[in-house]
Formats: sequence, structure tokens, C-alpha cells
Amino acid sequence: MSDQISFDDFLKVDVRVGRVVEAEEFPEARKPAYKLRIDFGPDIGIKKTSAQITKNYTTDTLVGRLVMAVVNFPPRQIGPVRSEVLTLGVPDADGGVVLMTPDKDVPIGGRLY
Repeated sequence: MSDQISFDDFLKVDVRVGRVVEAEEFPEARKPAYKLRIDFGPDIGIKKTSAQITKNYTTDTLVGRLVMAVVNFPPRQIGPVRSEVLTLGVPDADGGVVLMTPDKDVPIGGRLY
């Protein structure tokens, strides 16, 4: 378990729901990954990222999927991709990433609390 943080620290992390609008192969990545464009609604817009989620997802199964992502980290350069959000997931029994998603259809842009 990580060190304890305050509730105010937790509130600084802005986690939102978005919808994947585009997913494509990322052959330049060191580890297998996809390039994603995720729509977080009119207030945040469409953001780019990359994700190492190739073990459990194909590009076809990603488009239209709701995902959770941290939207207030500074952008990071991942090879040729400027990653603007961190898409959230947890490892499955084999170490592949399983995306965190709402279990019902919810409006995009909604904040986790």
C-alpha cells in the first residue's frame, strides 16, 4: 500500500470519464501499445494518449468504449506521441491491463468522486 494522503490531495487528481473516438496501432512504442484519442466533452475536449492495453483489447473494441483517465497531469512525450491524459487500468492475472470503466452509460466529462 502507498503512503497515506489527505483527502485534499485526492481532490487534486482530476479523474474523468471519456469515450474513445479513435484507436490505432503504435508500432514505434517500445512495448506494445495503442494511440488513443478520447473525448471528454465540451469543457475538456478530445485528448491524445498512448496505452499498453494490447493484451486485452483491439483497436476495434476500443472505439466507443467509456474509459476513466486523469486529465490534469502535465503532458508527457511518449516517443512521437504527446500524451495528454493517463488512462486508468488494473492488471489482470496475466499482467495485461484491464481498463477502468463505468458499469453504466454515463455522460462523458463526469468527474470521479
